[in-house]
Amino acid sequence: MPNSKEKYLIILAGPTAVGKTDLSIRLAKALKTVIISADSRQIFKELNIGTAKPDQKDLESIEHYFINSHSIKETYSAGDYERDVLILLQSLFEKYDCVILTGGSGFYIKAVSEGLDFLPAPLPGLRESLTQRLKEEGLGKLQGEVKSIDPDFANSTEIVNPQRVVRALEVFHTTGIPISAYQQKNRSQRPFKQILMAIDRERSDLYQRIDSRMDLMLMQGLVEEAKELAPFRLHHALQTVGYKEVYGFLDGLYNEKEMVRILKQNSRRYAKRQLTWFKHQGDFHWFQPDDFNSILSYIETRLSENT
Repeated sequence: MPNSKEKYLIILAGPTAVGKTDLSIRLAKALKTVIISADSRQIFKELNIGTAKPDQKDLESIEHYFINSHSIKETYSAGDYERDVLILLQSLFEKYDCVILTGGSGFYIKAVSEGLDFLPAPLPGLRESLTQRLKEEGLGKLQGEVKSIDPDFANSTEIVNPQRVVRALEVFHTTGIPISAYQQKNRSQRPFKQILMAIDRERSDLYQRIDSRMDLMLMQGLVEEAKELAPFRLHHALQTVGYKEVYGFLDGLYNEKEMVRILKQNSRRYAKRQLTWFKHQGDFHWFQPDDFNSILSYIETRLSENT
């Protein structure tokens, strides 16, 4: 650990099922620090199986923040997350010289690392209406509307993110101004230094891990969990990969075998979108997750730069 007064946020990003949880816990133990989750769904205590949360043993081995911290009944945005994490870090940095932030929600990571653009609140009921349209008409239809009103946004990596597409339409229908016009050009200054890392695996290995994770989730009761959460199915957290495919099955759109196929296919596609995001957002230093010694050495070198 450094003896200087510099504080470091160690950001560990990567696609779903790549191995972030195990690696972040090993790093936290080695660095004698704690973990902040950057997962937009793991914050909700009602969502368990479909979000692949760390198990109780892992949560007890290292202190975690922003896991099971909120209820699906609450409204919680990336802007709320940015504010709350920055407040938390002020407290944590009184005790730790470095803190680990890890997850696959690129927008949450960006919120803490760079800050978010100021965006107006949507008109009452607009989000619910657009979310319903997303469910009934599909992402492609909404993407087409965004392309016609905001070509700059449509050419960004965010166009493949359903939540960001909905947000883009919210902003335009609320203000008449494209969301790209609100997007800031400069990063927000942070009172700490950042070490940005991301992990990836050979594609065949990653896809095999994703398929195995989906099989495990189904065995653990993913369908039953989705049934219990049905009253909240229009919540943005349940309009995501892992739940929306189950609701299609429950709605009778396809049989169980087809549900499993779509679930795995969409999960692999989601991993590709995550990788695209991280490769275009920020200056991440990439590693293989099994190369623990190199990762730790890289962190320790960065931490020692200002000692």
